[in-house]
Amino acid sequence: MHFDQRTQRALHEVGLETGDLRAASEAVVEAVEADAAALEDVFGERETVYSDMEMAHSSAAYPEHTVESLDLTTHADEMRGWLRFDTWGAYVEDGRILDDDSVELTLGPPIHDRVRFAPDRETFR
Repeated sequence: MHFDQRTQRALHEVGLETGDLRAASEAVVEAVEADAAALEDVFGERETVYSDMEMAHSSAAYPEHTVESLDLTTHADEMRGWLRFDTWGAYVEDGRILDDDSVELTLGPPIHDRVRFAPDRETFR
């Protein structure tokens, strides 16, 4: 179970039994695994994406990126991996698919920010 001891105690105090906690924990694990697979599919289907990332070497409001791959692994409620573009890459710490066909990833070094990626620039407008 991935809930820490304080969270487990609080959930018990509001009436959840151990079986409920186990079921909730398993549901979170399944959701993270499904999200990771969906994110990999999104980047696997697109050769090019656009982002809301500010880049020193680009004057575009929404820079274009040529996608090589997104490789994610999960452990309990954590999602981590590597996003690779044609000339650079970044560590991924979390992500989600948004309702407007864009995705949002938390990128580690060298970006250190939450970044939105979309199939076209119009999505950002």
